[in-house]
Amino acid sequence: MTERYGQALRSAVEEREILPFIGIYDVFSAGMVSRHFDAVFCSGFGFAASYYGLPDIGFIAWSDMLNFVQRVRTILPEHHILVDIDDGYCDIEVAAHVAAQMERAGASGVVLEDQKRPRMCGHFEGKQIMALDEFLPKLSRVLEAREDLFVIARTDSSDPDEVARRLQAFVNEGADAVLVDGVKDLNIIEQLASHIRLPLTFNQIAGGKSPPTTLTELQRRGVQLVIYSTPLLFAAQEAIDVALGHLKIVDGQLPHGVDTVGVKSCTAVLQENHRRTRGRVAV
Repeated sequence: MTERYGQALRSAVEEREILPFIGIYDVFSAGMVSRHFDAVFCSGFGFAASYYGLPDIGFIAWSDMLNFVQRVRTILPEHHILVDIDDGYCDIEVAAHVAAQMERAGASGVVLEDQKRPRMCGHFEGKQIMALDEFLPKLSRVLEAREDLFVIARTDSSDPDEVARRLQAFVNEGADAVLVDGVKDLNIIEQLASHIRLPLTFNQIAGGKSPPTTLTELQRRGVQLVIYSTPLLFAAQEAIDVALGHLKIVDGQLPHGVDTVGVKSCTAVLQENHRRTRGRVAV
């Protein structure tokens, strides 16, 4: 890939009708995504669960997330990598430093939110929102610190008028795209898309506030980027629970058969990852 990662993502957004990002929780899940999609999302929810075994309420250290992004980029040299950086991990200068370091590590883009700490998953109740005049200087500083990074500005506000006001402020500040998290009514998305002149992002999470929908429906309503935060983490939780239950009831006998994942099929994924590490292009 000869383009910078941020510019490659901008080109993809311009060229495609809609672009899905699949949430990953570790590097193995990133390798699995690469077999099906060309865009991944380093999910804060997934990373907090996988790396710390804790809920996504502010435990993530930016250096841990940075290391995660570096490892993902190593095995995915040509994929679009979007990174959840919460509120930039506290103050303005830290947020700017994190954004710059994420870009150097190979991130294509980041999502910066206006939640105050203590934070929580965007699809839970009780979120606290920064005053706009507190968040905008942080967003501005992040935009100044990047060279090429694609920056999505996210609001967790639930008031429709305030959402519209904030998104317009993000547009004016120079964000590349905007996101409203925890939207309960898709009609709101359609209304926002009609007058916000930046790519609109939608966050899908199973069991969350937003209604289940399709890419076709979201595209019809004006969405251009879709984040699927946690499908792999939730699938892994279910599969692990089933596998452990199976071991208990069959006297510890491992599953077998032509369709069963085993050491050879798992190693095949790892070998694909290894081959891609040798083809990484510096940008």
